[in-house]
Amino acid sequence: MLKNNLYHLHRFLSQGLIVIMPYLWVGPSFAQAPVETNDPQKLTNEVFQYLVSQFSLQGGDISLSYDAMFDLAKKTRDPRIAQQAMEIALAAQSASASLDAARLWDELAPKDNHSSKEVLITLLMLNNRWEEVVDPMIGYLKTIAPEKRDDFLNRSVPILAKSNNQEQSNIAMAKIFDAIQVLPNQASLQFIYAMGEERLGRYDQMEMLLRFVLKQKPNDAGALNALGYSLADRNMKLPEALELIQQALLEAPNDPFILDSLGWVYYRLGNISEAIRYLTQSFEKAPEPEVGAHLGEVLWVNGQESGAKEIWQKAETVDPHQTTLRKTIQRFVPNWNNQLLFDESINRKWAGRFSVNVNKINANNTGGSGTFSLVHENMADLLEIQNPLGASIAKINITPKLATIERKGETVTALDADQLIFDTVGLPIPARGLSAWLSGFVRPGSLGSIEKDAGGLVKSISQDGWQISYVWSDPQFLKKLFLTRSGEEGTIEVRLIFDKINE
Repeated sequence: MLKNNLYHLHRFLSQGLIVIMPYLWVGPSFAQAPVETNDPQKLTNEVFQYLVSQFSLQGGDISLSYDAMFDLAKKTRDPRIAQQAMEIALAAQSASASLDAARLWDELAPKDNHSSKEVLITLLMLNNRWEEVVDPMIGYLKTIAPEKRDDFLNRSVPILAKSNNQEQSNIAMAKIFDAIQVLPNQASLQFIYAMGEERLGRYDQMEMLLRFVLKQKPNDAGALNALGYSLADRNMKLPEALELIQQALLEAPNDPFILDSLGWVYYRLGNISEAIRYLTQSFEKAPEPEVGAHLGEVLWVNGQESGAKEIWQKAETVDPHQTTLRKTIQRFVPNWNNQLLFDESINRKWAGRFSVNVNKINANNTGGSGTFSLVHENMADLLEIQNPLGASIAKINITPKLATIERKGETVTALDADQLIFDTVGLPIPARGLSAWLSGFVRPGSLGSIEKDAGGLVKSISQDGWQISYVWSDPQFLKKLFLTRSGEEGTIEVRLIFDKINE
């Protein structure tokens, strides 16, 4: 069993960029770029656009710099300019913008340019876009020499280890290895390959791979546990499964995931008391959703239904979307109202009053109040803020790529919606995840925890440094929302009171 690891986009600069750096060329590429035009006016415009990008970057307006450089790359079709646009987006820590520029760079670069392809694949992996990784990586790995292929795969191991969704990354790598028909030369990649094959239901291939790992490393606790757990989960070869897991525990005493596997195999063997003992130890050490799913199931079967529900609720606060947890709860409590992923394709709207209180050292603004309306449509948010008299303060359009604010006849664009509102209006309103939070979901793209009441309604969400508390007038209508963010410099409190129009 592999543990999901927290991985945020802001770590591009501290870790991800280190992986990409060998392929990046930084410099005034436009000055060296061939411009195929006989139109002096067009050339003047392109030089002007390049200068706008450079001066905007020096002045700190990264969004304008990126827009100018990316647009120039599309006009000139110069891969070096597309590469610079990507570097600007990386510096701004914008996942979508860096990927757009990387795709353009790869599209424009010569076919024998491996740097653009490797950067694109690496960025897709760093962004946890695992389904999108498969085809370009298969195509790339099939075209390069075996030693270069092995080197690239081995350099991918740290990224795979920090995947925000181990299940998806394992499946992606399994599809890739199946397609190129190559067994990776590193045990860690062989293990990832095996875990992906298991998720794809190819158990014979998974078992073969894990036994191959164990031939090389007979005392590998991870492989011993994975093989033993897979056998136990499929209710097969239970004596061998127990032996494998016990050997894994000797190699890694008190490992919570091995304890979970041991509890699970005892459950399969009918030893409920030992199953509860080991699963409880595991959940106390690592309250992971899959462990909680297992412990809750054993408690439920043992007649401890209230205890099972309590464990499942605790597990949901870590990750309510985890597959095993969702399926387990659905089997035993079909009407649980389990938290699902936020569906951005559904149109929604809200309106009401807001107040912001800022209690921070050296704060220039202590807060404000007024009314607001928020419309989520076509996967974008339109947030309008009005003063207490109803006059518009600002309109903010938020898309997955950019945020644009209209205020006093001017339009300003930035990559970060929260920072844009704060810089322009002076109010620390968390607009970036607001439509998801108002719907009772964590914001896509960032891990968060959810706490629900006994009836399944969301009580609170913790995400992006915000603690969000809910007051419902009925299961379909959110009455109030309180958002609090605290740090060394003080506290920010945002209160929303809703009119009854949210859909």
